[in-house]
Amino acid sequence: MATVAPIALIPRPVAGSVEELLAGATGRERFVTEDSKSGVPFERCIIGGAPHVVKYLHVDDDWISRAYGDLRGRPLAVWRSGLLDALPPCIDHAVVGAATGLGRHGWGAALLMRDVSAHLVPPGDAPLPFEQHRRFLDHMAGLAARFWGFTDTIGLTPIHNRWLCFGPGMLAAEAERGWPDAVPPIVAQGWDRFRAQAPKSLATVVADLVQDLAAPLVDALSATPFTFLHGDWKCGNLGTTPDGRTILLDWAGPGAGPACQDLGWYLAINRARLPEPKEEAIAAFRASLEAAGVATDHWWDRQLSLCLLAVTVQFGWEKALGDADEFGWWCDRAAAGAALL
Repeated sequence: MATVAPIALIPRPVAGSVEELLAGATGRERFVTEDSKSGVPFERCIIGGAPHVVKYLHVDDDWISRAYGDLRGRPLAVWRSGLLDALPPCIDHAVVGAATGLGRHGWGAALLMRDVSAHLVPPGDAPLPFEQHRRFLDHMAGLAARFWGFTDTIGLTPIHNRWLCFGPGMLAAEAERGWPDAVPPIVAQGWDRFRAQAPKSLATVVADLVQDLAAPLVDALSATPFTFLHGDWKCGNLGTTPDGRTILLDWAGPGAGPACQDLGWYLAINRARLPEPKEEAIAAFRASLEAAGVATDHWWDRQLSLCLLAVTVQFGWEKALGDADEFGWWCDRAAAGAALL
């Protein structure tokens, strides 16, 4: 098993207002990113002659925050705690500052980032370049190895919330709000199709897990190693710097959890852009963990199977809206994980 030196976090200062955060900034203008699904606003500005981006966070504006049960902004928490400074050198988070106390009840925050848009993965469904894809997997493993054995003392995403974020609680809350965002109604349609098309036994397992707050999954996976998870390795959050580091943005779902969760999410949400079969990507991630000093012999198969089930509990709705082969792959893997509960 990897031997990880204790990580001493040095808290970062946080501005008390946007005006303080953006003192001296020029050329400020609001915009919406093409890939953003959450509904949060952004702003461009120039600071010290360099382009920057501000992301505004508030639970009132962001259905994903509501889905994760995040009232106070976990992206702010990972910055303020100093956790982002402890990331391995292969990861560029781009954040340079933050402000708090915004909006209703002062629950909102603003994150100031270097503008790295020129180096992000281009939008669309074209397959990733193979080398870049493998580098993402390698750096994902490097992040996991850096925080091997991580225990959350900051107040990040509870593990139950991660697997229930697209469940009936979120749907009921968004319906009550009148479906202000485009994605939640699609989630509802997807779950209807999942229940109609998935093997009955699997549909029952998924429904039971949601009703039981994913407790059987939490218990089973807690017997395997945990690390620090980013939570959303989708292509819209990823890029590559000119010196080969991985840009990793949007820390909306950080927290302790099993490394195979980030892997499974990457495979699920980026399915159209994978340049190789999922089985080969899985093997590459495991090899990178081993190369980083993490022995996998005693836990890998169990954690992987359980995490593929866990990702189906999160994302089965999307797979039910896709093609039959992809849906079948996830149903088969989820059934294998269910057999371990």
